[in-house]
Amino acid sequence: MVGSGPLSGNVKRETRVIAGTKITFDNEGFLWSAKDWTEEIARILAAEEGLEEISDMQWRIMRFLREFYFYHGRAPMNRDIKKEIGLSFMEMEALFPKGIRRGARRIAGLPNPKTCSG
Repeated sequence: MVGSGPLSGNVKRETRVIAGTKITFDNEGFLWSAKDWTEEIARILAAEEGLEEISDMQWRIMRFLREFYFYHGRAPMNRDIKKEIGLSFMEMEALFPKGIRRGARRIAGLPNPKTCSG
């Protein structure tokens, strides 16, 4: 089921209260369920990564990641993001601490790249 969490049954979980909501994360800080995400949670996760403000381009990338994930049941490939956003992979990587996979995907609330099907 899309958004129900990582497929691996041996990933440790951690629960935190963020913005007044109880959220479950895996042991690497990725949301367990993409459905728990809100823009407020994204801002808090971004701040934890050193992004005090999220630019319009960063929001555009994160929204595309989420739309693609919920439509296709998997995260987009880099070429999909590049085609939609119009930036080179290096330009997109530079927008997020830890790049697209470990930065943008985490802040956008997608599952851990190590444990999801995409």
